[in-house]
Amino acid sequence: MSLKIIFAGTPVFAEKSLASLYHSHHRVIAVYTQPDKPAGRGKKLTMSPVKQFALKHDIPVFQPKTLRAPEAQAQLYELQADVMVVAAYGLILPEAVLSMPQYGCINVHGSLLPRWRGAAPVQHAILAGDNETGITIMQMDKGLDTGDMLLKKALEIMPEETGGSLHDKLAELGAKMIVDTMDDLEAKQLKPQKQDDTLANYANKIEKQHAQINWHDSASQIEYMVRAYHPWPVAYTAISDVTIKVHHARLSEQESVEKPGTIIAHTKQSIIVAAGAGCIEILTMQLPGKKAMSVKDILNAKAELFSVGKVLN
Repeated sequence: MSLKIIFAGTPVFAEKSLASLYHSHHRVIAVYTQPDKPAGRGKKLTMSPVKQFALKHDIPVFQPKTLRAPEAQAQLYELQADVMVVAAYGLILPEAVLSMPQYGCINVHGSLLPRWRGAAPVQHAILAGDNETGITIMQMDKGLDTGDMLLKKALEIMPEETGGSLHDKLAELGAKMIVDTMDDLEAKQLKPQKQDDTLANYANKIEKQHAQINWHDSASQIEYMVRAYHPWPVAYTAISDVTIKVHHARLSEQESVEKPGTIIAHTKQSIIVAAGAGCIEILTMQLPGKKAMSVKDILNAKAELFSVGKVLN
């Protein structure tokens, strides 16, 4: 026996789970993914990673703009799937769709529910200074990440973890866990657990403007921010009307009574900046129109821009 699965997802995080299901003994009978979108400087229509995988492996692909339309729901119903697996799909599933497959819809969620519900749990775990996060496989209901938990596994957040590195670890963990969940579902061995809503936090979608550094924040919070927003959208600040992206920073042992944002010292490898509490060492930056570079190389070429006493804002 094997389950007939509809898979719904869009980015690389989802593609990992799709690949894992495809290589299991279960059958992925169709893939749902968001419509192709313009990308890159040429704004060329680009297929999602999930669509690329599906086409390469001859899995039928559906790309409705919404699942609320009666024709989209009729099309999904005709597939007669046992279960629908959802991972970072990006479209809302109406109640009619949630109950359509025999075993409903099951979500691969990138946090230890109910800690972080919403669109950006990976970044928010780092922003909050959490020591661990993980994957929760969840039975979807009409709420936002509120359904019963089917399987949970924790993952330690390492001291230099970035949004990108944590995303990749969670994608791999989720890909393994979703197959385990399908096996347990097939064997009728799942044991759903209710979430404690009082422990829930909402992980808002990340926008570019969220990545602007507020130097009145503590050095710890700024360090979390630099890590959480790498590789996208990348934390940024400005000096003398020049916008600077900060790719890598760490806490400094130095103390300062200077105004937050003030450059208080240079080392051979860093610029030390006063924060609202404590100081930050910036190690890698990116100037407009340039690639990311070590501060050592930037100071060799643009030392005057970052002289001691100047203020970042």
